[in-house]
Amino acid sequence: MYDYVIVGGGSAGCVLANRLSASGRHQVCLLEAGPRDTSPLIRMPAGVIAMLRSDTYNWKFWTVPQPLMGNRRLYWPRGRTLGGSSSINAMCYIRGHAWDYDHWAELGNAGWSYRDVLPYFKRLENFEPGADDWHGQGGPLNVARLIQPNPLSATYLQAAQQSGHAMNADFNGREQEGMGYYHVAQRGGERCSNARAYLRPAEGRRNLTVMTGVRATRILFDGLRAVGVRYFVDGVYREVLARREVILSAGAIGSPQLLMLSGVGPEEELRRHAIGRVHVLPGVGKNLQDHLDAFVSMRSRTRLGFSFHPLSALRSLKALLLYLFGRRGELTSNIAEAGGFLKSDPAEPVPDLQFHFVPLGNAHHGLDLRPLFKGYAHSILACDLRPRSRGEIRLASADPLAAPEIDPRHFEDPRDLDKLVAAIRKAREIFAQPAFAPHNGEELEPGAALQTDDELRAWLREHAETLYHPVGTCKMGSDALAVVDARLRVHGLAALRVVDASIMPTLVGGNTNAPTTMIAEKAADMILEDAALSAQGTA
Repeated sequence: MYDYVIVGGGSAGCVLANRLSASGRHQVCLLEAGPRDTSPLIRMPAGVIAMLRSDTYNWKFWTVPQPLMGNRRLYWPRGRTLGGSSSINAMCYIRGHAWDYDHWAELGNAGWSYRDVLPYFKRLENFEPGADDWHGQGGPLNVARLIQPNPLSATYLQAAQQSGHAMNADFNGREQEGMGYYHVAQRGGERCSNARAYLRPAEGRRNLTVMTGVRATRILFDGLRAVGVRYFVDGVYREVLARREVILSAGAIGSPQLLMLSGVGPEEELRRHAIGRVHVLPGVGKNLQDHLDAFVSMRSRTRLGFSFHPLSALRSLKALLLYLFGRRGELTSNIAEAGGFLKSDPAEPVPDLQFHFVPLGNAHHGLDLRPLFKGYAHSILACDLRPRSRGEIRLASADPLAAPEIDPRHFEDPRDLDKLVAAIRKAREIFAQPAFAPHNGEELEPGAALQTDDELRAWLREHAETLYHPVGTCKMGSDALAVVDARLRVHGLAALRVVDASIMPTLVGGNTNAPTTMIAEKAADMILEDAALSAQGTA
């Protein structure tokens, strides 16, 4: 028996495993469905392309057909290894806008304003450029500048300046708006996943047990109190018990799925799959939000970008040698090196669009590498930061090993479509600047023939894709669809919390790994505070 059983060894779970075991007073067990994060392609930053298509380290989810997107099923890669999606993502270190956290507080979530969470962002960082009012040093997660950005990233920033955008050296500092290079979760030219940052230093502790290759299938309850977890491993079901708490950190897809499999969720969903009801919570699986991307891509007349074209063979060999014998060169790139935050309209109170510039063409999440073999391209990934459409996670069946139904319901609110049309036009403005003139061939996506709003809307329905930021399915709050309170305790149940991106009531304006890490840091403090109060009460 353990004091704390954590389900999910991803971005949040690694943080919790470290912080809850640090004092040595608590016995902690971490359950991870995937294997250990041993692949050298995880450590290699440019290995992100391989990770996006990995059968071993990736859940490789697909959505249900989306009626407003040409009835397409969208590919949703999610990390399935220690470190979770921090082991397969593009490592961009972005917190979101201060407004996002103040908004959470305004929704009734005390303690989650930007002023409240900033100390946790600072605590988690080892910010290589140096500590200041917005950044910390000495924390587990190493945040660094890129070692060798691609020359086209500098061209992008020059063109952005020519287009009227201000430069910004730190999107997590005084001001988010502007264009610049992304800081990355790397150390010494290698990925600094949350497993490397938090779990490696803690794995030698006698009070921490890390189990991989185990699939949590049900939360065990004694009445309305969570007392353990049933899991599947090596063809058999086993159980692990928790004296204090069970903590779900299985992500925006896995956490609501496990709650529903355990009899906690919307009554109609439990009835539909003949699952015995433990506690009705209508909001479990609801409120699903994600960032959608539009690829604006140009054929390159120069050979500066990344490519698998035969003409790049010697360059690729040199890059591999530089990486293997010094962790230098092009393979230290996170691919999405530069970008920024901008407003679709000057009247917007905060930036509502985000760009990632990538010096390659659209490889469709790494599933179709043919464009990379055919030639050279460069692209802007343009996304709407705060979409209004809301989807849900449902159970496909009562089989705990079956993938859930993912239904994001993109574009149900047509304003989301209009934002992406504006984003395409802003991206085209940057590509039209003199800095790109020596490099640009024809526009590959959406294609120069598509100019009207209606043409671009139709194209977006057929081509927009996820930016890998699902959140919100166990949202924090006190309204009818809230699943957890401001201390991340599941409403109506005892000894059960959710700590991951699913608790976000609304999407933050940026990439989601840093906010998820912050959430887990803050949650660890709250869990330990509650344990201390409990001990005082029984003393």
